[in-house]
Amino acid sequence: PPRGERIFLRINAIFLFVLALMSLFPIINILAVSFSSAAAAMAGEVGLWPVEFNLSAYRFVMSNDIFFSTFFVSLQRVAIGVPLNLFLIILTAYPLAQNPRKFRGRGLYSWFFLFSILFSGGLIPYFLVVEATGLINSIWALLIPLAAPVYYVIILMNFFKSMPSDLVEAAAIDGAGHFTTLWQIFVPISKPALATITLLCFIMHWNSWFDGLLFINNPKDYPLQSYLQTIVVTRMDINSMARNPEQWKLIQLVAERTVKSAQIFLATIPVMIVYPYLQRNFTRGLLVGSIKG
Repeated sequence: PPRGERIFLRINAIFLFVLALMSLFPIINILAVSFSSAAAAMAGEVGLWPVEFNLSAYRFVMSNDIFFSTFFVSLQRVAIGVPLNLFLIILTAYPLAQNPRKFRGRGLYSWFFLFSILFSGGLIPYFLVVEATGLINSIWALLIPLAAPVYYVIILMNFFKSMPSDLVEAAAIDGAGHFTTLWQIFVPISKPALATITLLCFIMHWNSWFDGLLFINNPKDYPLQSYLQTIVVTRMDINSMARNPEQWKLIQLVAERTVKSAQIFLATIPVMIVYPYLQRNFTRGLLVGSIKG
């Protein structure tokens, strides 16, 4: 490449590296605080390395029943929600990707979905609809309203449009119907896009917190992020979390800040585990699904 392009690429790489490093600092600080003593954390002495290293905050969190019950709710939400999202997104994207001559009214349906992105009925009608369907205080209140995210439907629809028409014509000549074409041709070829959508749906469910506060009344039934939102935003009374003599002993060794940091870091572990497995297909699937019209 030309000299100017090489200089640009090097400067761009350095800039992105520094930007990525800066984004890691808050996570490293939270991790350091969670492994530090209560006195050091409350005094603000912790930077990027633990001060007076100890595991008291994690032992205290591990003995907290509410944390694990909310963690299980989030796992259950992801285990049900992500497959449901993928199934409905695939079934919706396939007909919308068809030629208008084969699917009359495709434009009308496309505008219908696009309209739902641009305009919303508002929070109160949203709540009233969920309440009227009897979903309040159930995990389905967290799943059904997000069952078919339209933005992800558009990504997969555009990915389907990018597929060679010869494949579809060959399948039709061999007698394959729409369901056979979809599940045996389109889906296997769409692994990059599906990996991207899987990751996006996983993050959507795992990081969602507002719907838990809106539709769930019992804190023990909150998803994890809703529970973390309540303890991070509001002042946490550690003494009220003690349930047995072992926890009372740990209270003397922890502080509000160390316990919050430990819980926040534990909540990020599933995302850090899932992301590397899907990352290699993430960029390709997102770009192809968003560029092709």
